[in-house]
Amino acid sequence: MINNVVAKARKAQGEWAKVPTSERAAVFRRFSKLVLERQAEIMDVLQDETHKNRLSAFEEVLDTTQLTHYYGRHATKLLKPKRRRGAFPILTKTIEVNRPIGVIGVITPWNYPFTLPSTDVAPAVIAGNAVVLVPDELTPKSADLMLSLMLEAGVPEGVVSIVHGGGRVHGKDLIDAADFIMFTGSTATGRIVAAQCAERLIGFSGELGGKNPMLVLSDADVPKAAPGAVRACFANSGQLCVSIERLYVVEAHYDEFLKEFVAATESMKLGDAKDWAIDMGPLISDKQFVRVRDQVTDAIAKGAKLQSGGRVRPDIAPTFFEPTILTNVSDSMELGRGETFGPVVAVYKVKDDAEAIARANDTDYGLNSSIWGGAAATLAATQIESGTVTINEGFSASFASHDAPMGGMKTSGVGRRHGRQGLLKYTQPQTIAVQRLIGIAPIGKQTNEAFAKLVSRLLGIWNRIS
Repeated sequence: MINNVVAKARKAQGEWAKVPTSERAAVFRRFSKLVLERQAEIMDVLQDETHKNRLSAFEEVLDTTQLTHYYGRHATKLLKPKRRRGAFPILTKTIEVNRPIGVIGVITPWNYPFTLPSTDVAPAVIAGNAVVLVPDELTPKSADLMLSLMLEAGVPEGVVSIVHGGGRVHGKDLIDAADFIMFTGSTATGRIVAAQCAERLIGFSGELGGKNPMLVLSDADVPKAAPGAVRACFANSGQLCVSIERLYVVEAHYDEFLKEFVAATESMKLGDAKDWAIDMGPLISDKQFVRVRDQVTDAIAKGAKLQSGGRVRPDIAPTFFEPTILTNVSDSMELGRGETFGPVVAVYKVKDDAEAIARANDTDYGLNSSIWGGAAATLAATQIESGTVTINEGFSASFASHDAPMGGMKTSGVGRRHGRQGLLKYTQPQTIAVQRLIGIAPIGKQTNEAFAKLVSRLLGIWNRIS
């Protein structure tokens, strides 16, 4: 099945690559407008499939329309051939061009089923590739709606194709047939995908897992940090790669922060409806619900202290788990070091800023970090080992800075999305050099030694004046 889809995509890609970059980019400016115009429809589908709250659904709309507009406006310049210094001044004209790779395989998860496919597909297609998308099996309608809007915006038939069934069913076949793989998911699965790509020597980019820290430093504004932590930890019910699961607070602020954080968390409106007032919805599936519940149960059994939440709420929805704050969490507990991917955060008291930074870095992951403070936060940001660092906000400020790269350090990822890197990764750089007047070799009866001395003398002069 995948082979047939990829074969059709490869045929469509050949024609699409001939379309001027400016025209390919214009398609996604139209797509960006359509997403904004059809936002109510998109949010309804997202909530039906994921049960996320309305604001989290809107954030998918917002991210999609901003990112695709960014590439629609800037991709032509980013992909334009660039003059590079040649082998010999004046005599060598060298140009770098970026050619499309071919057929890009994109595998996306269920937590952001509209924006992740859209924002992975758009730069790949603008760069002249075709895409075969395998969305998660839990969220097929969100991907289908994305494709219908892309077709309406002007993407030709066959340039973007969807194969339903999920990565577990189709992932290996897609890797065996495509020319490059973009994957978003767990670190464990990312290792498997990377190994399979390596067997074929094809490119791979992956945004993987995280155990993201938030630091409340010595010069932090606690009344702002506490409500900020609520969003950082519980947006999209905690089902977000860049959300916060570890929270380090310097002891001078600890009691005040914990009190205000608990109060702000307990003031959240919980529910499962298309109501803008709801702050958090249910988890997406029974599997995710059991994962979160079992990690919390394990932690409490091993000595963790429950500060807020910790209960299942079948009165709201079968998979609803309250936003949960724990203290006294240790590495012996599963949620101490492992990713939870739910509305659970562990709060730790630390002596000072230096300890907060050291403990934040004490992890195999390195996706996003949130730091609250003034000058101390700016200094700490340069010492934090994560692909994005967000100061005085949880994650949105860095993630939505679409002109800058986004991705993970350590085991949290390979490659980047967004910005120049997020576009050019879908291309193959090619160097074209034109030699003029004389070749780079002895002239006529000139000896090799005489040639070497002449060139050395000329380059010595050039290096001094350039």
